[in-house]
Order: sequence, then C-alpha cells, then structure tokens
Amino acid sequence: VQLQASGGGLVHAGGSLGLSCAASGRSFNKYGMGWFRQAPGKEREFVASISWTGVATDYADSVKGRFTISRDNAKNTVYLQMNSLKSDDVAVYYCAARLGIGVTDQREYDYWGQGTLVTVSS
Repeated sequence: VQLQASGGGLVHAGGSLGLSCAASGRSFNKYGMGWFRQAPGKEREFVASISWTGVATDYADSVKGRFTISRDNAKNTVYLQMNSLKSDDVAVYYCAARLGIGVTDQREYDYWGQGTLVTVSS
C-alpha cells in the first residue's frame, strides 16, 4: 500500500482545513487507517484512527470535538476534517495504514504517507 497525503496549508486560527490520504493498491477496505502529527521539536503523536468499515473511530483528547476522520473505500481515501484550528495544531500530518482495525499506537502501522504540513497563523 502506498499512501499520499495532501491538503495541508496555511490557515488562520479558528479556521478549518481538510486533509486527504489517497491509497494505492487493492484491499484498501481491509486496512485500518490513522492520522498522526509531528510538531516542531516534538515526537510524532496520534491524532485519529478509523476502522476498515469506517464505523469505529478514535481521537486524541486534544482534537476531540474539532477533528473528524472519515473514509471512502470506493475512492481508497481517508480524510481528516480539522475545525477550530489553533497554534497547537501546527505540525506535519501523516496518514498510516495497517491491516485490521485502526489503533492509536503508531508502532502498529505498516505503511506511512509522506506527510503534509499544516500551519496556523494567529
């Protein structure tokens, strides 16, 4: 599986941005997907995950109520809608895939996209 993340950019604080992660290869609907982010000078951290069915989702406490993860298996794409963005959200965002359910532990993921930068101006 190859992953291509896109949609990053510059947004004002309080604004919204939508990220996409397109997957190549077959059997995308068997992969749990996750979004992770790495802020400058910090470790990469979990943001959100979604099961292969799209029914089960999980979020980091820091983004609950503001971010929404979703997927379209017909398009082999997972999305991350980010609302009410703030300076703490500035990071490179990565999508990742693993067979089975989506999980919070990045060590459990087998495939990673290249990352897309999100910048929030105050």
